[in-house]
Amino acid sequence: MTNEQEQALQLATDAGHILLENGAEISRVEDTMERIAHAYGIEDENFFVLSNGIIATGQHYARAEFIPIRGTQLSRVVEVNQLSRDVVGHDHQPMPVEELSTRLQSIRTMPGKTWWELVLGIALGVASFSILFGGSFLDAAATFFCGFLLGTFMAFVSPHLNRLFGNLLGGMVGGLLCIVTVALGFGEHMPNMIIGTIIALVPGVPFTNGIRDLANEDYIAGTTRLTDAFLVFLCIALGVALSFIIEGAFSDGIIVLGAPVTDPVASHWAIQLAAAFIGTIGFSILFGAPHRYYIECGLVGMLGWGIYIILLRTTDFTTVGAAFFGALAIALVSDLLSVIRHCPTTVFLICGIIPLVPGGGIFWTAYYIVSDQLTLAATTGFVAVKVTIAIAGGIIIAGVLTSLLRKHR
Repeated sequence: MTNEQEQALQLATDAGHILLENGAEISRVEDTMERIAHAYGIEDENFFVLSNGIIATGQHYARAEFIPIRGTQLSRVVEVNQLSRDVVGHDHQPMPVEELSTRLQSIRTMPGKTWWELVLGIALGVASFSILFGGSFLDAAATFFCGFLLGTFMAFVSPHLNRLFGNLLGGMVGGLLCIVTVALGFGEHMPNMIIGTIIALVPGVPFTNGIRDLANEDYIAGTTRLTDAFLVFLCIALGVALSFIIEGAFSDGIIVLGAPVTDPVASHWAIQLAAAFIGTIGFSILFGAPHRYYIECGLVGMLGWGIYIILLRTTDFTTVGAAFFGALAIALVSDLLSVIRHCPTTVFLICGIIPLVPGGGIFWTAYYIVSDQLTLAATTGFVAVKVTIAIAGGIIIAGVLTSLLRKHR
């Protein structure tokens, strides 16, 4: 192995590091590393990628890296993906390793979203999602305010906390903000507001990538990521439950909530589609997607939610069946857009799937537990699990279909 090849192998590992810590799925990390290595004539390399680590070996070369789970910046995933295709120039000669190193360093130091972009994206996202989950326009305005404060917490406090504790505290803060806001007369339906607010904490990246890793037969990474997502879901639910317990300590007990409410005006299909579009763009900002893909991300989220509500309102499909077909459509369209826009599928899929995530199930399960309605808690929690499995099934089947199509071509 020449000195240039050894440098290239090290840079390939660096590229995988950037991808893995910023939200890429395992198969993309491995493919990118192999693409860079092969460009420099390295054929004896071996890459073993886990959800939080990379092991790379070659002739007279071995390297292992631990990669902690951090915030997602999909813009870096896009840039590394493009770089892996630029490594081989039009003359079929690889770019100088010095240039590859410089570009990787530039990507690594790319600035993320500014704090005000992050906070505004969260506020827009949660306000729109409160409408998707049945809230009124007043609820959306109140949730925007709560989302702004929760976003400030996520931008300045959460990064300094243990990840699981940060989500637990975030769920508690989000719940308390909505409780106080409704008590002050700003907002009508507390459940719809809380459901919309806690969606900002939902682990969309590990959840989606875990499903895709399982579909690609990366069972260890897929199981690890889904376990991580489940633990975050649990912490969010515990945080919301704590907010009710704290409120109950200062009043006459746990708030008594009636059945879920759907505002008749905001439930109009046109408003629902607009809310899905805006809300998905808000989460595109949160996940660090490039500005140029905001519209496509919004359209993907709107498509999936549109299919979901059409099936629920016009057919005998339950939330489980509607979620399955919504997720299937999102995954298929995301793959198509990745070809058209020369962008990783991950960008559109992670952002677009968020409207289908069962945030309502998280809230109601937590509420029924703290209000000692354990039968309802078990029923609601089981439905949320079934919806989650349906979403996973839709993504997996879409992956199988697109893989078969590629092989046929």
